[in-house]
Amino acid sequence: MDVQIVEFPETKVAAIEHLGPPALEHETVRKLIAWKLENRLLDPLRYRSYGIHYTDPRITPPFEHRVEFCISVEEDVGPNPFGITTKMIPRCRCARVRDIGSRFYNRAAVYLGEIWLPESGETLGDFPIFFHYVNVGPNVWEEEMITDVYLPLGSRKVEKALVD
Repeated sequence: MDVQIVEFPETKVAAIEHLGPPALEHETVRKLIAWKLENRLLDPLRYRSYGIHYTDPRITPPFEHRVEFCISVEEDVGPNPFGITTKMIPRCRCARVRDIGSRFYNRAAVYLGEIWLPESGETLGDFPIFFHYVNVGPNVWEEEMITDVYLPLGSRKVEKALVD
């Protein structure tokens, strides 16, 4: 996988929290989509879709699984019946890699955390891993889904010790 170190810009987002089994995430996402449609935020280049993943669904008990689904916005979110709030993805140095295929199992996220990070000498930053869902919508086939995975990094790279 082609890992790139990038500077992710501070990004204001409209967010909704999902707490519970991953199998029910679609119910939460539907609320965000309804809010997005109601507010006419339809340009995917201007209003990007994100997921901030606080837990790893492979090892977290289903009812403790937590993720926030987001859409980048320019203005603060006003009161609404959907539970959407304004949040911020901070400016951060990240390892970025692209995953193509199903979003149910993201190979790039696993690779970044379990293979690349331990071998890189980098340290984790203080913000959770997050995904940019590059293409979304009912007409996107599972095998064509594009997700950029961002793993926030610490401010310093740790030099690996040489082994004799």
